[in-house]
Amino acid sequence: MRTVRDDDGTRYLLLKESTESSLVRNPETGEQRHLPNADLEPVDGESALATAAEGVPDTARQVITAAHDDRALGLLVELDERGPLSVAELLSAYDLCESDLHGLLGEFRAAGLLDEATVHGQRGYDTTDTASDGLAHLRD
Repeated sequence: MRTVRDDDGTRYLLLKESTESSLVRNPETGEQRHLPNADLEPVDGESALATAAEGVPDTARQVITAAHDDRALGLLVELDERGPLSVAELLSAYDLCESDLHGLLGEFRAAGLLDEATVHGQRGYDTTDTASDGLAHLRD
């Protein structure tokens, strides 16, 4: 399998190639169809697996990439459900040490999934619209 594009620039996954045409799948829609080989060109340097991942909404991919294990994902889910929460609340409510918590919060902020917030006069965090949307896709 490899990534190809048509004359309009639409990218596809090449599933099967014959003399005249190729069976391709649009990674965003899942639609499969045959296109003439003359209308397709390879996309150099693009992994077919990266192209296949385009079928997952961007916001869900951001969450998946940033939340590298169940604890990290759970923290993001809790912040989305209960947030905004102060750092003190997060430390007392969950089984994360301070350095682990701050590491995860930093990773989520860098990924655009959390914003700083003031909660009861203390520093805290809340999920961004990107995080909420990504989590909603994963829950569906």
